[in-house]
Amino acid sequence: MFRIRMVEQPMPTGSRDPDVLLAWLLDSMGLVRSRSEGATIDEEQGAIHRIVRHTLLEEPLRGWDNAAISEFSGLSQTGVHNQMHKLRDVGLVSSQLAGRWHVNVLRGGSMAGAVELVAVQTRAIAKMRLAELSRVISESSERMRESGEEDSLEFRIDIGEPGPLTEGSGRLDALLSDLGITGDRVKQGDTLTRRVFEELAASDRPLTLQTLADRTDETRSRAQRVVERLRDAGIVDRVAMRDRIAMDVYAGLMRQYAARGEDWLMGRGGLGRLDEDVAKALLNGARKDKLSIEKVEEILATVSIDSQRLLLNTLGGRMPYGYRIAGADGADVAERVLNNIDRTLRRWRTVAQRLDEAMYQSAE
Repeated sequence: MFRIRMVEQPMPTGSRDPDVLLAWLLDSMGLVRSRSEGATIDEEQGAIHRIVRHTLLEEPLRGWDNAAISEFSGLSQTGVHNQMHKLRDVGLVSSQLAGRWHVNVLRGGSMAGAVELVAVQTRAIAKMRLAELSRVISESSERMRESGEEDSLEFRIDIGEPGPLTEGSGRLDALLSDLGITGDRVKQGDTLTRRVFEELAASDRPLTLQTLADRTDETRSRAQRVVERLRDAGIVDRVAMRDRIAMDVYAGLMRQYAARGEDWLMGRGGLGRLDEDVAKALLNGARKDKLSIEKVEEILATVSIDSQRLLLNTLGGRMPYGYRIAGADGADVAERVLNNIDRTLRRWRTVAQRLDEAMYQSAE
């Protein structure tokens, strides 16, 4: 069954080395799961790199059986069988029976042709699976009221066609697994991923990790791992919880005023970085013991979110963050994820074309 992992990463700009281009392509398709620091490209990419580089790229339509691939790549036939299974799953390779043996070819007769076929299949399946996911997400006009953070995470998602349901899991559990949200190792009957997603999908407001942990009766660290995978896939984003900033600034300001005084607050405490009127209002309120959470919120209304974050940090606090579904409804989320998928597919096509050109030049 078709299943591929998309891992967005910087393109190998300017490189014409077939090994570098192939390494990038295999890695961005999730075909290389581990690396060793300081290894050469061949050592780092391992078996699957050697198979593609020394057989399928050299003669895409020769019709390679496992024995021939084993001879050219130096792998055992069992190892070849396992790697060819991965290549067929992602759609780069097809096989057919020729006499007594199954022979393998690079689809389309070139890497660019194979990647084009993979890209069409990937997007079609992704659109179908995301439409299914979007039906679970409630519509909310309040959810996107605050601007989210610019995500610096690399886009990462699995795309797989529907398969048989396993015992103890429902359709949504299977869908989240096919999208890679449950992770690579999940125990049978573990429904945490679905429960975290359902909490977020039904909420109008961002939810903290602790809230998600409490509602699912799980540890905060386990809930966080699910949320981070949802963020990687572009389904969830992180947002600063403005309504809690004033409370945390008030608590930090009063605590530091009592412990360290006005001079520290104006210096290392961060008030000196604010506009003079804002700093005076906060300091006078602390001095006269007339501050409240509501008063702090009113004073900080004209201060940018970045400046509020910095003030909170210098007062010894941490910016309160929440997590939310990254769209007002399911259609918004699907569009966002598909945009990320399209960007990654464009990179695949570009690198595959460049790889074919590099192989042609090296053969001259």
